[in-house]
Amino acid sequence: MSHCNKKMLSFFLTTRCNLCCSYCYNAKERNAIEEKTLPLEIAKAGIDWYFNQNDSRHIRFYGPGEPTQEFERLKEITAYAKAHPNRGEKVTIEIQTNGVFTEDVRNWALDNFNIMWMSFDGMKDIQSHNRPLNPLFSSLFNDRSSADVLEDNVKWLISNKGDRNLMVGARVTITDININRQTEMVDYFYDLGIRYVWTNPLFHSVGKVPVCLDEKKKQAYHFNMDLYLDNYLKAYEYAKSKGVFWGSFLAINFDGESPYHCRCCTPLSAPHLTPDGYISACDMVVLGEKPYHMSPFIVGKWDADTHEFWVDLEKVKVLENRKSTEMAHCRNCPVKLHCGGCCLGETVNEFGRLDGQNVVKCQCH
Repeated sequence: MSHCNKKMLSFFLTTRCNLCCSYCYNAKERNAIEEKTLPLEIAKAGIDWYFNQNDSRHIRFYGPGEPTQEFERLKEITAYAKAHPNRGEKVTIEIQTNGVFTEDVRNWALDNFNIMWMSFDGMKDIQSHNRPLNPLFSSLFNDRSSADVLEDNVKWLISNKGDRNLMVGARVTITDININRQTEMVDYFYDLGIRYVWTNPLFHSVGKVPVCLDEKKKQAYHFNMDLYLDNYLKAYEYAKSKGVFWGSFLAINFDGESPYHCRCCTPLSAPHLTPDGYISACDMVVLGEKPYHMSPFIVGKWDADTHEFWVDLEKVKVLENRKSTEMAHCRNCPVKLHCGGCCLGETVNEFGRLDGQNVVKCQCH
């Protein structure tokens, strides 16, 4: 199934996080505001609205911080969705988590989640370098590293899942320190019991202006795409021989055809509720109050007076019209119905235009 066809309601649950990731794409944005958590009233109303408009009963918990940092709110939203009179018994639940959580969270997760994507960059030396624990949480985890806690949680969940409908996979950010170690990582994840892995090349953080206007950010960025691809292809073939799926976000739609790259362009079938009460179309646009150049992705807002969601249908229409079949640089591309014009969030963040071309990842003309 193409990525753009994955329909679900996402909750950007909280800005609170217990890690200090070296490459976090929204750290400056989060640190510049008071901590925010998605109000339960908005989450419940979002479920009512989404279930009334869509057949999908898949819900998902995501950033901008670590969702399990608001464990009680996560449980409340889950309980409401599962008990919903409009086919709540069909609800399936996904989370993207850093995996650094307590045994209480772990025990609950085992019986409630269907898909758990762990943000997991590889062996302990890589994980500890890229995704260190916030020192404020050291005592909670008995001075263990984030890598130790994550590894323990992954092994426990997989070894205890039994016949539960639960998949535990890894979502890997590729940086300079793990770009040459992808085949080694296949063995590491395999030994932990992980059979599904998505890799994604390091991308730019989101700021107040597009990257094309930020010389400092452009000069600081480094990623060798050719080296990534060479190592990826080797790891892909090796993983295949071991029964492991080793995916790349560069090929996320290559199992289907669509002029859309992702869910960004179909925001009403895959909306994201932000902690400050907006509807976002993109995983990279996690707060709606001041989205700056990423404002095309903020397509609606919760109205506290009417207790309803207001949707900007003109913005929705503009996103729906962003198709690889309509863009000049895609028109003659042989893979336009797989790539779908590249990641829209990254493209707008880097070049400031919905119809822009991500020249780092795309060389078609």
